[in-house]
Amino acid sequence: MELNKIYNEDCLKTMALMPDDFIELAITSPPYDNLRDYNGYIFEFEKIAKELFRVTKKGGVLVWVVGDATFSGDESGSSFKQVLYFKEVGFNLHDTMIWHKPNSFNFGSNNCYRQSFEYMFVFSKGKINKVNLIKDMPAKLAGKTVKGARKHSNGVRDEVPDFIVSNYKKRDNVWHIPVGTNNNNHPAIFPEKLAEDHILSWSNEGDLIYDPMIGSGTVAKMALLNKRKFIGSEISKEYCDEANKRIKPLLQQLHLNL
Repeated sequence: MELNKIYNEDCLKTMALMPDDFIELAITSPPYDNLRDYNGYIFEFEKIAKELFRVTKKGGVLVWVVGDATFSGDESGSSFKQVLYFKEVGFNLHDTMIWHKPNSFNFGSNNCYRQSFEYMFVFSKGKINKVNLIKDMPAKLAGKTVKGARKHSNGVRDEVPDFIVSNYKKRDNVWHIPVGTNNNNHPAIFPEKLAEDHILSWSNEGDLIYDPMIGSGTVAKMALLNKRKFIGSEISKEYCDEANKRIKPLLQQLHLNL
């Protein structure tokens, strides 16, 4: 199938064209709990989950960004149900991450704290094989020599050689990234930094990234900017056209450089 292309169709049709063990990384945010209007389209979660497992390479990763709706004071819990189903079809739950949205609007009930986050579930197909953890948190003891020690589960500590603390330590699994803003017509644009940081964390240059509900095309854009290939699916022609406009200059540049 053609790479670096957004297919204007249901993602189940796109994935049906893919062989087993085809993609290194999938990143997406589904239209969960009908919280937003996606031109009336719905998605068949269980079928999509099974196909995502089939087309993901062994050691590959799926990043599923999702939240829960609240109906009459009761949160749906759909995100947790989806996690358990992903595990049932064969994925490992590698990490439960939080996307904190510091500039989120308060659409929640006056009886609750501000709703300012979504889950970012990181699944792997077997043992994860590409990990490039981002290290951008300043270390308190940067540059200092500290005494090393390794603690075992029985409480015994082994002495290890002293080491110099690096300037930065790996990031926490709560990411503080503002909600994306743009001039296109998609109701829930993915922040570029969120897509880029997951792409950098779980793939290498040249890898194939897939977004089964690519919407405004953020995953495609950040894949190209970071020297990855992509495939996208988008059932809405309106959103597909907008996404293609957004990535067209990058694709033209890529062809010029080949």
